[in-house]
Amino acid sequence: MTHGSSEQNDVPEKPVIITINGRPCRAGKGETVLAVAIREGIPVPHLCHEESLAPYGACRLCLVEAGKPGKTEMTTACTLKAADGLEVITDTPQIVKHRSILFELYLAEAPKSEVIKEMAARYGVTKTRFLKKMETDDPLSEKCVLCGLCVRVCNEIMGAGAINFINRGPYTVVNTPFLEPSADCYGCGACVKVCPTHAVVMEEAGSERVMRSWSGTRVPLAACSCCGMYYAPRELAARTLAALDPHLDQDLAGLCPACRGKRIAEREILARQGGAGNHA
Repeated sequence: MTHGSSEQNDVPEKPVIITINGRPCRAGKGETVLAVAIREGIPVPHLCHEESLAPYGACRLCLVEAGKPGKTEMTTACTLKAADGLEVITDTPQIVKHRSILFELYLAEAPKSEVIKEMAARYGVTKTRFLKKMETDDPLSEKCVLCGLCVRVCNEIMGAGAINFINRGPYTVVNTPFLEPSADCYGCGACVKVCPTHAVVMEEAGSERVMRSWSGTRVPLAACSCCGMYYAPRELAARTLAALDPHLDQDLAGLCPACRGKRIAEREILARQGGAGNHA
């Protein structure tokens, strides 16, 4: 009896079938409608979606109408879980109108973002009725839409907490506490990677990585003990190496990835040559 129960548990779950704009689509257990749409190549605009983070529907651009025939509601595709028989429409007149207004707001919030301009233009939105006083020295270059991805990845994944939302209402911005260089920043660049509007900027300056957007925070870089090249934030590299199990050999720990790969390859070659010699 127990054996039969175990076999039943090993049977893979049957995928559910949902319909997006009249097109049947397969979805896995727990998969969101937005993830299905992205995989199937069905355009649904979004800004705050990031696979490594739990969905939270901040940007509202991915609103769709979903439900059963005769009973639908407007909801965010990034938070809606696929269920068998679910029918989804991505571009009803009501949704298009809603997105157009959102794009006007984003154009006002981030007037220098080419990403927002291009997305808005697809909906025929090229200008905005909404005005916002912009700071001439905005560290995010008037490209930030406050999606929160940089804050979330810094806090939830990296555990650094170097940046957060500052102020309230129309004065809300993202930056370091008191707009001062942060001692908590790892300089990992995760915030740069997830920013959908390319508002976050960092650059290499000799032995330091400068987080231009985060109050000019400077993070020391580790230098390769072989070639001397600076290759990673020093503290982050040390934390990563310390977390490895088993630990990396000492002569490999201080090397950049390129030199480390060469050293390992040399070891492998020598080991094989030695093995061949012993065999002979």
